[in-house]
Amino acid sequence: MATFADPDEDLVRRVGQGDPAAIQAMVARKLPRMLALAQRMLGDSVEAEDVAQEALVRAWRQAPRWAPGKAKFDTWLHRVGLNLCYDRLRRKRETLTDAVPERPDDGPAPDRGLLAADTGAAVNRALAALPDRQREAIVLCHYQELSNIEAAALMDVSVEALESLLSRGRRALRLALAEHRPGAEGV
Repeated sequence: MATFADPDEDLVRRVGQGDPAAIQAMVARKLPRMLALAQRMLGDSVEAEDVAQEALVRAWRQAPRWAPGKAKFDTWLHRVGLNLCYDRLRRKRETLTDAVPERPDDGPAPDRGLLAADTGAAVNRALAALPDRQREAIVLCHYQELSNIEAAALMDVSVEALESLLSRGRRALRLALAEHRPGAEGV
């Protein structure tokens, strides 16, 4: 078993000891990444907040028992977040609805950035339309900025399999977004 330096080791140890400053630091450090992961996987900001909070609660509960050296804490936390996302996605598939939920517009003011907002929405739709494993690979590598090795380990696949998922996902995104490129009318 390879041992590696985990940048979160001291923080997790302090959280496990009940240090309020460490708990606050963990939330400040990990919440934005968990929110981003869940938002991109689920496409729903309310669900994403629930997932991110639950992932951090689980991290807080696990901290006293954390055994450094087996896996990086950040990798474990991403796995927890992904599992929570997949639980919610399974429940959504089970309860289909005809109504499309409304989401608040988090973009720029209506008089600015309309093209950027339209493109962002198109990217989100195209990302949501990808098969789960391709979306997971794209989100982990491009949005969460994990290395291919980290993402492959997190997804429990080889690096080659991850690269294949990334390649197919990128190709599908390029095709889905071809019409949104400037000068792409009639493509």
